[in-house]
Amino acid sequence: MNEEIIIAGFGGQGVLSMGQILCYGGVMQNKEVSWMPSYGPEMRGGTANCTAIISDEKISSPVLNTFDTAIVLNQPSMDKFEDAIKPGGMLIYEINGIIRKPKRDDIKIYSIAAYDESIKMKNTKIFNMIVIGGFLKVKPILDVENVVKGLEKVLPERYHHLIPLNKEAIHRGMDIIECEK
Repeated sequence: MNEEIIIAGFGGQGVLSMGQILCYGGVMQNKEVSWMPSYGPEMRGGTANCTAIISDEKISSPVLNTFDTAIVLNQPSMDKFEDAIKPGGMLIYEINGIIRKPKRDDIKIYSIAAYDESIKMKNTKIFNMIVIGGFLKVKPILDVENVVKGLEKVLPERYHHLIPLNKEAIHRGMDIIECEK
């Protein structure tokens, strides 16, 4: 197994954390991992993305030009990364950040209403964990328990009381992701 992922959106959406959490989850599962962030000088509101590679084999380079999976949380990310998905790959997009739906017909496309669900769950900070849950539902490359252990590594200890809510968010994401193609 070798999964090459791009996660992209605006700063403040938890984009970089999502990649870190998945990679720490991979470490907990004895996988080889690589995480490489990319962001503009802005703290919140600017563009941010990261690549995450989770593999059974050694990873030769963290630099990627094409991806097995793209998780996009806004329209600029859709415009930038939709064409970089390998044929037969997968695109997951958050419906509230997208104006133009994906146009590819050679990939699997899933949508998720993570922001709406985070409002229903009364905490918009779990938005990114809902998206991770959707990803793990359609591509179960990691066990949820290992991803939760990854979350424990990324989340500052003062927020560890929120881990049960984040775990619930992962499961909600698994419930609400929808296949479009």
